Amino acid sequence: MLGRINHIAIAVPDLTAAAMPYRNLGAKVSEPQPLPEHGAAVVFVELENTKVELLQPLGENSPISAFLEKNPSGGMHHICYEVADILVARDRAVALGLRVLGDGTPKIGAHGKPVLFLHPKDFSGTLTELEQI
Repeated sequence: MLGRINHIAIAVPDLTAAAMPYRNLGAKVSEPQPLPEHGAAVVFVELENTKVELLQPLGENSPISAFLEKNPSGGMHHICYEVADILVARDRAVALGLRVLGDGTPKIGAHGKPVLFLHPKDFSGTLTELEQI
Protein backbone atom coordinates (compact mmCIF):
# COMPACT_ATOMS: atom_id res chain seq x y z
CA MET A 1 0.00 0.00 0.00
CA LEU A 2 2.73 2.52 0.89
CA GLY A 3 4.79 3.68 -2.04
CA ARG A 4 8.00 5.62 -2.07
CA ILE A 5 8.82 8.55 0.19
CA ASN A 6 7.49 11.66 -1.50
CA HIS A 7 9.09 14.16 0.86
CA ILE A 8 10.40 14.84 4.33
CA ALA A 9 9.05 18.04 5.85
CA ILE A 10 11.02 20.35 8.09
CA ALA A 11 9.32 23.15 10.03
CA VAL A 12 11.34 26.36 9.92
CA PRO A 13 10.94 29.88 11.31
CA ASP A 14 12.24 31.50 8.06
CA LEU A 15 11.89 29.93 4.60
CA THR A 16 14.50 32.14 2.95
CA ALA A 17 17.16 31.40 5.55
CA ALA A 18 16.31 27.69 5.65
CA ALA A 19 16.49 27.34 1.85
CA MET A 20 19.89 29.03 1.57
CA PRO A 21 22.12 26.04 2.50
CA TYR A 22 20.30 23.85 -0.04
CA ARG A 23 20.72 26.49 -2.77
CA ASN A 24 24.38 26.92 -1.84
CA LEU A 25 24.89 23.17 -2.23
CA GLY A 26 23.40 23.28 -5.73
CA ALA A 27 19.92 21.90 -5.07
CA LYS A 28 16.93 23.15 -7.02
CA VAL A 29 14.69 25.13 -4.64
CA SER A 30 11.15 26.19 -5.56
CA GLU A 31 9.65 29.59 -4.97
CA PRO A 32 7.63 29.95 -1.74
CA GLN A 33 4.03 28.79 -2.06
CA PRO A 34 1.42 29.93 0.48
CA LEU A 35 -1.06 27.25 1.56
CA PRO A 36 -3.54 29.13 3.77
CA GLU A 37 -5.82 26.08 4.11
CA HIS A 38 -2.89 24.28 5.78
CA GLY A 39 -1.64 27.32 7.73
CA ALA A 40 1.79 27.22 6.10
CA ALA A 41 3.98 28.50 3.32
CA VAL A 42 6.21 25.89 1.68
CA VAL A 43 9.37 25.63 -0.36
CA PHE A 44 10.40 22.38 -2.00
CA VAL A 45 14.02 21.30 -2.32
CA GLU A 46 14.10 18.90 -5.24
CA LEU A 47 16.61 16.09 -5.00
CA GLU A 48 17.30 13.19 -7.33
CA ASN A 49 15.44 10.63 -5.22
CA THR A 50 12.94 12.71 -3.18
CA LYS A 51 12.10 16.20 -1.95
CA VAL A 52 12.55 18.14 1.25
CA GLU A 53 9.61 20.38 2.14
CA LEU A 54 10.40 23.43 4.23
CA LEU A 55 7.34 24.69 6.15
CA GLN A 56 6.92 28.16 7.62
CA PRO A 57 3.78 29.05 9.59
CA LEU A 58 1.15 31.35 8.13
CA GLY A 59 -0.45 33.02 11.14
CA GLU A 60 -0.43 32.28 14.84
CA ASN A 61 -3.07 29.54 14.56
CA SER A 62 -0.92 27.50 12.22
CA PRO A 63 -0.03 23.99 13.43
CA ILE A 64 3.52 24.88 12.36
CA SER A 65 3.52 27.77 14.88
CA ALA A 66 2.70 25.31 17.66
CA PHE A 67 5.53 23.03 16.50
CA LEU A 68 8.01 25.94 16.45
CA GLU A 69 7.00 26.99 19.97
CA LYS A 70 8.37 23.64 21.14
CA ASN A 71 11.26 23.64 18.63
CA PRO A 72 12.21 27.30 18.01
CA SER A 73 15.05 26.47 15.61
CA GLY A 74 12.82 24.14 13.60
CA GLY A 75 13.01 20.41 13.00
CA MET A 76 11.52 17.43 11.23
CA HIS A 77 7.75 17.85 11.09
CA HIS A 78 6.51 14.86 9.07
CA ILE A 79 7.30 12.25 6.45
CA CYS A 80 5.10 11.78 3.40
CA TYR A 81 4.50 8.48 1.61
CA GLU A 82 2.87 8.06 -1.76
CA VAL A 83 -0.25 5.92 -2.11
CA ALA A 84 -2.16 4.93 -5.24
CA ASP A 85 -5.61 5.66 -3.79
CA ILE A 86 -6.00 7.94 -0.77
CA LEU A 87 -9.47 6.64 0.14
CA VAL A 88 -8.39 2.99 0.02
CA ALA A 89 -5.32 3.87 2.11
CA ARG A 90 -7.46 5.79 4.62
CA ASP A 91 -9.96 2.95 4.96
CA ARG A 92 -7.22 0.38 5.41
CA ALA A 93 -5.47 2.53 8.02
CA VAL A 94 -8.73 2.93 9.96
CA ALA A 95 -9.42 -0.83 9.72
CA LEU A 96 -5.98 -1.42 11.23
CA GLY A 97 -6.77 0.90 14.14
CA LEU A 98 -4.59 3.79 12.95
CA ARG A 99 -5.87 7.28 13.68
CA VAL A 100 -6.53 9.65 10.80
CA LEU A 101 -6.28 13.29 11.84
CA GLY A 102 -9.18 15.64 11.23
CA ASP A 103 -12.45 14.28 9.95
CA GLY A 104 -10.79 11.81 7.57
CA THR A 105 -11.62 13.80 4.46
CA PRO A 106 -8.52 14.30 2.30
CA LYS A 107 -7.41 17.89 1.63
CA ILE A 108 -5.54 19.12 -1.41
CA GLY A 109 -1.84 19.40 -0.58
CA ALA A 110 1.01 21.50 -1.93
CA HIS A 111 1.35 19.31 -5.03
CA GLY A 112 -2.33 19.73 -5.89
CA LYS A 113 -3.08 16.14 -4.90
CA PRO A 114 -5.21 14.68 -2.07
CA VAL A 115 -3.43 14.22 1.26
CA LEU A 116 -4.26 13.20 4.80
CA PHE A 117 -2.30 12.79 7.99
CA LEU A 118 -2.01 9.88 10.42
CA HIS A 119 -1.46 10.35 14.16
CA PRO A 120 2.19 10.44 15.21
CA LYS A 121 1.56 8.15 18.18
CA ASP A 122 0.74 5.38 15.70
CA PHE A 123 4.11 5.84 13.94
CA SER A 124 6.70 5.98 16.73
CA GLY A 125 6.20 9.70 17.29
CA THR A 126 6.35 10.73 13.62
CA LEU A 127 3.51 12.61 11.96
CA THR A 128 2.81 10.70 8.74
CA GLU A 129 1.28 12.14 5.58
CA LEU A 130 -0.22 10.06 2.78
CA GLU A 131 -0.37 11.64 -0.67
CA GLN A 132 -2.23 10.16 -3.63
CA ILE A 133 0.01 9.99 -6.69
